[in-house]
Amino acid sequence: MKYHFEILNITRNNILNAVKDLSLEELSTIPAGFNNNIFWNLAHIVVTQQLLCYKLSGLDMELDDSFVDKYRKGSVASNELTQEEFDYALEQLIALPSKLESDYANEVFKNYNSYTTSYNITLSRVEDAIQFNNVHEGLHFGYIMALKRVVKK
Repeated sequence: MKYHFEILNITRNNILNAVKDLSLEELSTIPAGFNNNIFWNLAHIVVTQQLLCYKLSGLDMELDDSFVDKYRKGSVASNELTQEEFDYALEQLIALPSKLESDYANEVFKNYNSYTTSYNITLSRVEDAIQFNNVHEGLHFGYIMALKRVVKK
């Protein structure tokens, strides 16, 4: 599993590097032809990792419920973004991978409720969730890069 945690950390660092030079306006712009913005993708990544790994394991998530509701699958992006919300999301984006790796090493994931993703892949254990989460984050990193090309001219 060490390799999968390395991929998670590399992807998160790539996302941080992609957004570090963007303004709040650029982060929250929903360009024509898109359904969401850069910030929604970043926040959605943070939320999904917690849902897939912790919630489906019957464990408490590290995120505020309102944040989860705002950025979970099926949610809609907003053009409004505060510095506080951006800072909170960045803090979680950075901190949660090491928490996940530590919790996994400490064997806190005892149970898992099977879940079939929108990719039509069934996750039956936390290892499946960790591996699939990397695919999911790669997809949304691609969206972030595409959106950045449109909003940063």
